[in-house]
Amino acid sequence: MSTIVIDQITNSLPTFLKENEFSKIGVLVDEHTKAFCLPIVTDLLPTHDLIIIQSGEVNKTIHTCQFIWRKLTEKAFDRKSLLINLGGGVIGDMGGFCAASFKRGISFINIPTTLLSSVDASVGGKLGIDFNGFKNHIGFFKEPDAVLIDPIFLETLPSKELRSGFAEVIKHGLIADEDYYEQIIKDGMNQPNWNAVIAHSVHIKSEVVKKDPFEEGLRKVLNFGHTIGHALESHYLSTEHHLLHGEAIAIGMICEAFLSKKLTGLSEIELKNITANLIGIYGKSKINKNDLPAIIKRMYHDKKNSHNLLNHSLIKKVGEAIYDIAVDEKDVMDALFYYEQLN
Repeated sequence: MSTIVIDQITNSLPTFLKENEFSKIGVLVDEHTKAFCLPIVTDLLPTHDLIIIQSGEVNKTIHTCQFIWRKLTEKAFDRKSLLINLGGGVIGDMGGFCAASFKRGISFINIPTTLLSSVDASVGGKLGIDFNGFKNHIGFFKEPDAVLIDPIFLETLPSKELRSGFAEVIKHGLIADEDYYEQIIKDGMNQPNWNAVIAHSVHIKSEVVKKDPFEEGLRKVLNFGHTIGHALESHYLSTEHHLLHGEAIAIGMICEAFLSKKLTGLSEIELKNITANLIGIYGKSKINKNDLPAIIKRMYHDKKNSHNLLNHSLIKKVGEAIYDIAVDEKDVMDALFYYEQLN
């Protein structure tokens, strides 16, 4: 795994650059991280080239990759160059994808600027872009040279983006650590120590990834809430009902908790607890019943599936996950109806 450093960026970035020698350095940003995050690191960087893309999941496509590759080519980046991905999950996924494929691979590091990318997207070496409306449909595994995490960047986030990332924190508790789940739910969005939250979530994910780096088995537990959640996120991506990643995953976790009660032994009390806590934080989103067949159809493109089965990662109880649970369409429909009837 790559080196993950949780420290002030004023310490970690100069240390990394001092310990390594690169022929060129590029910094990938979007319009938001250029305005709010780049000023935090500019004085820490030697001469570099700035590559600016448009923000948002809707732009995580091959067309944006072509723009990035073109810029790297125009600036004569060679295989001893470094790309710094300064941003959230979209920047990390796509920047890493472009770096790992440019001239068969140049070095890259991630400096996550969102809670979501700090605890999830930047950890584990998954790189990818969306294709034909399917999330992360094209990609591969390649670890960055380093991940430099500094919670100072959370101060640049709108509250809805912080809340979106918190869904992945909740997921870590649900799949691996009941005490952690109860503590973060108690404090909600008013966590007294985001450093500790990030460190614990990174530890949970890192331990899983170390045991199964290429998602052949155990790592699939990290996808709890994501089979249904990704389908919802992709379906509504270009509509007026657009869902942030964490908002979609929150719905997915409620629905997959329902499936867990039905299929893997989750208790009724735990289902009600999970549902109430997630609704309390994320509210209730409207899912049009007419969209359900199309949403389910999208699930068949989930990367956990095989042999035309809808494989899910579910939980047996809070803090204990299980993977490769085949779920039929009727059960998925029931889970979505369960969510729809909530107040």
